Formats: sequence, structure tokens, C-alpha cells
Amino acid sequence: MSDSAEAFDLYAADEYRVVGRALRRECHGNPALIHAVARVQVFDRQGRILLQLRAAAKDIQPGKWDTAVGGHLQPGEATAAAARREMAEELGVAPAQLEFLHRFLWRTPVETEWVTTYATIHAGPFQPDPAEVAELRFWTRQKIAAACGIGQLTPACEDEFRRLPE
Repeated sequence: MSDSAEAFDLYAADEYRVVGRALRRECHGNPALIHAVARVQVFDRQGRILLQLRAAAKDIQPGKWDTAVGGHLQPGEATAAAARREMAEELGVAPAQLEFLHRFLWRTPVETEWVTTYATIHAGPFQPDPAEVAELRFWTRQKIAAACGIGQLTPACEDEFRRLPE
């Protein structure tokens, strides 16, 4: 199945509950079709944050730095299961532990997503999927803050960074 033929569960805007299903290609381009993603903020023991440089072939924000792990939920999939699956797919590793950070509704001109974010500590080694990830790098909070607003990071990454606890 091609990416555009992938199905997503659709969610209500007022609460996190499934209300239907649509194709990926329909959701990316129609902000009324709310779907869900899971993200994982990966930290090392020094508190640095792992970011991924999105592959050039990605349909959303190619070639920009983004949260280390993020991806759409498969129909019927729980967010923690999706976070673990995406970490294995994108980084080639499994998290020892996932800590729930937050859930929020993220709206852009092209899509709307329920975002559920987890955190984990993992220093690698990583085996990124080159179709998803062009490069991985640990960043200090100061370096991420300096990169905000200059087009180097995805808008979602900037928003996630602002939501992180100190």
C-alpha cells in the first residue's frame, strides 16, 4: 500500500475519541480531518535532546530538523504502542521506558492532529531509517532555542520544544 492510501482513524476535536476513518492523502490537506500522532522526545544522560533531520522525500517539512521520533497512529493503535513502533522504525532501537509528557491538538493550515508526546532516555547507537531520517544529532536546549524562528526546525518541533518541562 502506498503512503497516500494509508488509512488513519479520525478523532473528535473536543476530546480524544475516534469518530471515523480517512486516507492519509485526504487528511494531509484537510484540517477538518483530525488524526493522531505519537512523538518521543529522546534525551541523553546529559539532558541533550535528539533531533532528526527529515529526509528530503518526506511529504511534510522535508529537510528540516524535527523531534527525534514521530509518526501517525495505525487504525486502532494505542499511542504508547505507536511511540514504540515509530522509535523502532525511525531510530532502530526500543525505548527502555516511556514517560507520558502531554497530549494536545495541533492545527496547521494543512492538517490537524492530536499529538501525544512521550520522553525516554537513550544514547544509541541508533540505526535510522534513511527513508525517514537523513541525520540524527543531540542538541542542547540553548542550541534548539537559538534555532527557533529561523526556518531550521519544523514548526511542530519548535512547538514541542516550548512545551517541554525545564
